[in-house]
Amino acid sequence: MKEYSLLAAGSIFIALFLDYKLKTGVLRMPRFYIFLLVILFFKFLVNGYLTGKEIVLYNRDAFFGFRIGSIPLEDFFFGFSMVAMTIIFWEYFKRRQE
Repeated sequence: MKEYSLLAAGSIFIALFLDYKLKTGVLRMPRFYIFLLVILFFKFLVNGYLTGKEIVLYNRDAFFGFRIGSIPLEDFFFGFSMVAMTIIFWEYFKRRQE
């Protein structure tokens, strides 16, 4: 079973749902995508090194096997979700405090 792939895809849907349900509008903000590009740059550096040198190994049975360079596609899904959900919650709680 492709658990890693399913969890990664599910995390994107959770981020989309949270942005919609909490009405933060984070995923419609251009600055979010600029910030995401900065994060992706460092992801290529660090994750690319770790997976390229085989310091971090993945069970081939747990993901689909699509890679960008040496980085599994699912890592990008999780990266997007983590950044998105962090900012969504930040904006939501900041708004509640005001």
